[in-house]
Amino acid sequence: MSTTSTQKDLHAWQLYVELEDVRPKVWRRLLVPLTIELPRLHVMLLCGMGWDGGHVHELVFGRDHYGATEPGREFPDDLMPEEDVTLTEALGMRKTFEYLYDFGDSWWHKIKVEQIVKLDSPIAYAQCIGGENACPPEDVGGSLGYEEFLKALVDPQHPEHIEMKEWIGRPFDPRGFDIDEVNARLNARE
Repeated sequence: MSTTSTQKDLHAWQLYVELEDVRPKVWRRLLVPLTIELPRLHVMLLCGMGWDGGHVHELVFGRDHYGATEPGREFPDDLMPEEDVTLTEALGMRKTFEYLYDFGDSWWHKIKVEQIVKLDSPIAYAQCIGGENACPPEDVGGSLGYEEFLKALVDPQHPEHIEMKEWIGRPFDPRGFDIDEVNARLNARE
């Protein structure tokens, strides 16, 4: 391994990821390798936020839109294949970009590149170093659906209270955040 490669392995992007249009505010601070490619970044964002996957996504860097291109699926004309593109290449001189997960629910994330940090040891994929609040459940209906879901969950008199409790199938705390659980999800993808 060359010295340059070793030096890159000991540095990471520090990203601040915030889910837009939800209360309580959901955010994560992630470290990702300087050499991370966009398909892997997508997976790390999914795991870091708490999404399960299975929906279409898009990464937006200024006017450049990247995503996974799949035969037989319609995509916007300006979508470029994300395969073999690194975060460094897509960023250029930018310090922010956006991530859209699930075109139906439209979960937009603002991502800010905070800094490049020196690591004690290399990371293969990502590491969560901070965050707050639980990610909304998959397929809840976007930010408006999530708001209604939360109202129904806390109010036993709400007409959809029982239905929402059955639908979620587990206790749900919108203020819940466990950094060890997030890192376990990230490490499970290694």
